[in-house]
Amino acid sequence: MVLSAGQKFFSTRELKEMGLSQYKISKLVNLGELVKLNKSCYENTKYTGDESDFYYVTAYVPKGVICLLSAAVYYNLTTYIPDVVDVAIPRKSRVSTLPDWPLLQIHYYTDRRYELGIETVKEGHNSIQIYDIEKTVADIVFYREEVGIEETKEILTTYLQRKDRNLNKLLKYARVLKCDKVLRGYLEVLI
Repeated sequence: MVLSAGQKFFSTRELKEMGLSQYKISKLVNLGELVKLNKSCYENTKYTGDESDFYYVTAYVPKGVICLLSAAVYYNLTTYIPDVVDVAIPRKSRVSTLPDWPLLQIHYYTDRRYELGIETVKEGHNSIQIYDIEKTVADIVFYREEVGIEETKEILTTYLQRKDRNLNKLLKYARVLKCDKVLRGYLEVLI
């Protein structure tokens, strides 16, 4: 069985759906074609596609959604380069194993905050979950003290310069996330 060189990680379920038994999976591990990361995920050593730290989120944090500064970087809203990948999970979820690299910063969100604005982005055979741009901006405003006031200002300014911005959606998210008054204050200054 030849694995796709375009997919970085495989879940045990995906490998079994491809017709591989646990014996064949173990054989691929012994041959060095797969590396077992945790009880439910394997890394493809024959992967030849583009590298992204975001792919590790799918492998180590199955319910994880890229958020905050990491999502802002993805949308080119900031020049700041974080040294961790920000990942949101539901408050009651737990993560058993994290990689040594890249560093994943786990943020526990309430169910309502977690579920709002999730998008799945496909990159070849790989996919990631990330918050849409308006949810990212609303979260940045809500967590402005943790993110940093300068970074928040830069992200909002860059967002407002985009032609594809959706201020109605941003304000709707801000109302739901209870940061609409703060956002309106920023908008009055920046517009």
